[in-house]
Amino acid sequence: MKTKLRHNLKKLTVSALFAALTCLSTLIVLTYSPAGGYIHLGDCFVLLSGFLLGPLWGGLAAGLGSALTDLFLGYATYIPATFVIKWGVAALASVLMMLMSRNNTRLSIVKRAVAACAGECIMVGGYFAYECILYGFAGALSGVVPNIIQGVSGVVLASVLMIPLTKIGYIKRFFE
Repeated sequence: MKTKLRHNLKKLTVSALFAALTCLSTLIVLTYSPAGGYIHLGDCFVLLSGFLLGPLWGGLAAGLGSALTDLFLGYATYIPATFVIKWGVAALASVLMMLMSRNNTRLSIVKRAVAACAGECIMVGGYFAYECILYGFAGALSGVVPNIIQGVSGVVLASVLMIPLTKIGYIKRFFE
């Protein structure tokens, strides 16, 4: 019982850390898009949250960290959508990575990138659907390319950062 409590406390603590890292990396805005949004590095930590913490804890960290950023930047209308979308990104990437590593504990960077790309498709499609409700089809269409750029940067960075994290055995600690 004590070991399970310690394990859950460790996951909660690391999840809070990843929520903070996601929030901070999202606040570091690289550029603003013409559609009114912004391109940032937060998706790297959204994906890392899913990869390292699993679909539940990683999804919570990704969703909460990203939603907090919307709150801090004054995008209150996006908070619920961001929470659900970023949770979905982290959860899908995590599940796909676990399925691909079921028979082989070593994942290639290509397999990680595939899992991350699938997750980022949720981000692009989710925000497109949400913005269709808010701004109509034409307004939502203008945000697709910036979201793709943001997603690709997150995929590349998360896939590359997973190489040293995998080598030091960090992943096994959280999936055991």
